[in-house]
Amino acid sequence: MDAIAQFVPLILIFAIMYFLLIRPQQKKVKEHQAMVGAVRRGDQVVTQGGLIGKVTKVKEDNELEVEVADGVKVRVVQSTLADVRSKTEPANDA
Repeated sequence: MDAIAQFVPLILIFAIMYFLLIRPQQKKVKEHQAMVGAVRRGDQVVTQGGLIGKVTKVKEDNELEVEVADGVKVRVVQSTLADVRSKTEPANDA
């Protein structure tokens, strides 16, 4: 009985750590993956390096072509996006 009582505080500490640290981080990662997966041509994005540009092409292999100035296009790895500032509306199929 004493052995179980010694492990109860450790189990409680692990449970608190899970709900306060691990679970919110997993949720944030899933939200980021969903945001990155939904990027399409015309979206204004911010990279983790601080570049702001407009997506001109979504390529294979998780790459984007982003126009950061008139005529200046850079290739960006999709997972390095920090934020999608403005989303374009999906085209109507009418």
